[in-house]
This record gives sequence, C-alpha cells and structure tokens, in this order.
Amino acid sequence: MSSFFLRHLDLENGRLSLVAPCFDHDDFAVIGQKFVDLIDASVIEKQQDADLHSWLIDFEGCQLMLRAEHYSESMWLESLSATESQPELQFLANLVAKGI
Repeated sequence: MSSFFLRHLDLENGRLSLVAPCFDHDDFAVIGQKFVDLIDASVIEKQQDADLHSWLIDFEGCQLMLRAEHYSESMWLESLSATESQPELQFLANLVAKGI
C-alpha cells in the first residue's frame, strides 16, 4: 500500500497536492525519491533552501517541480506550463488516488 495520497488537484493552476509520510527537512530526500520512483520519473535537478525542497523531475517527457515544505509537511507537484501538463497531472492524480 502506498504512503502517498491525493489531497487536491488544481488543473487550472497546474498543481497536485499530496499527503505524504511525515518528514523533516533532513530526511525529505528519502521520501521524495520514493515518490519519484513510484511514479517512474527521474530527477533532473535538486535545490534545497532553508525550508523548501524543489526538485525538477521528468515524468514521461513532462517536466514538473516536486516541492516539499517541512514545517507544514506539505508536498506537491507544480507544472512548468499549466495548460501543457494537464493530462500528466490528471494521470498522476488518478494514479495516486488508486494507491500507487
């Protein structure tokens, strides 16, 4: 059974919010990589700020930002182009909802 659940899909703004396992700033890399592996994506670039992780990932040719904020334990995907990535975000939302 998956540790990730669908919180909200906002196709208009290109954002897919997730419920993720509890994490803190130092252990997000494990949680983030687990999610990336589950959706069969690849990490292109990682950035770590004081309270935010931002990973550029590739999912089937679609580039998305995987973001995580440790204070609120929030994790979400953002599209780089909301209109162009709607099918991929919808697919991922369905996949997460079914328990990837």
